[in-house]
Amino acid sequence: MAVIALVAVVIFGPDKLPEFAKQAGQFLHRMKLFATGARDELRSELGPQFSDLELRDLDPRSIVRKHIVEAMEEAEAEAKRPQRRGRRPLGDGEVPPYDVEAT
Repeated sequence: MAVIALVAVVIFGPDKLPEFAKQAGQFLHRMKLFATGARDELRSELGPQFSDLELRDLDPRSIVRKHIVEAMEEAEAEAKRPQRRGRRPLGDGEVPPYDVEAT
C-alpha cells in the first residue's frame, strides 16, 4: 500500500492527490449504488419467492458445489438405509427371474 501511495504522489503530485482520491471514492460509491439497484431490480422482477436471492447464489461454481454436496449427502443416506427384504444381488451364473406374462 505504501508503494502505491508513493507512486500516486509522484504521478499526480501532492496537490492533486486529494482531488483524485475524492473522485475515486465517488466512483466507488456510484458503482455500489449501481450494483445494489441491479440486485433490487432483479429481486423485484423475479417475484417474492426469490426475495432472499443474493447475486453470489448465481455463481456457477457455487451451484455446482451445492449439487455435489447434495448428491454426496444422498449417497451417504442411501448407504445408511437398510436394504429391502427379498432383494439380493445375483450370484455367479444365476439367471435373473423372468415373468412371461409381464412382458
